[in-house]
Amino acid sequence: MGGWKDTCFNDGPGYRMFQALLFYTPRWLWKSWEGGKIHALMMDLDIGICSETEKKLKKRLMLDYLCENFQYHNWWAYKYIICEALALINVIGQMFLMNRFFDGAFLTFGIDVIQFLDSDQEDRVDPMIQIFPRMTKCTFYKYGVSGEIERHDAICILPLNVFNEKIYVFLWFWFIVLAFLTACTLIYRLIIILSPRMRMYWLRFRFRLIRKEDLDLIVKKGKMGDWFLFCMLGENIDSIIFRDVMHELATKLRVQLMEYTPGFRSGMQEP
Repeated sequence: MGGWKDTCFNDGPGYRMFQALLFYTPRWLWKSWEGGKIHALMMDLDIGICSETEKKLKKRLMLDYLCENFQYHNWWAYKYIICEALALINVIGQMFLMNRFFDGAFLTFGIDVIQFLDSDQEDRVDPMIQIFPRMTKCTFYKYGVSGEIERHDAICILPLNVFNEKIYVFLWFWFIVLAFLTACTLIYRLIIILSPRMRMYWLRFRFRLIRKEDLDLIVKKGKMGDWFLFCMLGENIDSIIFRDVMHELATKLRVQLMEYTPGFRSGMQEP
């Protein structure tokens, strides 16, 4: 290895800090895109301890926002999914980047370690020592008794590599777990995007205090972005308050369907 590779692995904490920054990037991006929407809509309703007058006012403000912006949250939700996709790309990309640094040995590093532990002691070769040698030949130069520079060869112990090998074995398994869970999450998101019925079932399962007919109507007339917003709101505000808001929203939707009330966004489409 040479150049940047040597710099990265000689400065292990610095390289791991670089990895941490890459992992934090999708979260930072989402915080920037989200713009504090959920916090603004919560209005301290996650506590649920406030006067009835204040509670009614805050519920009315939340309901007005949901009515005025119904069916207009798709791009906001897709930004979240983009961040999840970036998280998966980051994990896989870091595995291939580290594989390049390890001269092609990192992608199978964890598997090689497992095979090493299961193999016979006489035949096995430790893959951790191959990547992180614990001893190496060192050359020292010093002035001899004659005043000339003398060269001395010796065996040097590298105790830090005993620590490094454990870190990168853990990182290999951690990356595999993260990649698997993130991929499963993206598959779940795809199912949610394509199946309004799954959105309906999920809301029924997650928010059992809300009447099924209210949830069914909201999902039927809303879009995926609305479903995503309702899920996040329901997880962050008082369950009773959320139930009341969803019931009032469903009531407004029924009025819209029956009377085409002006002021509420018309032309609602099937998802």
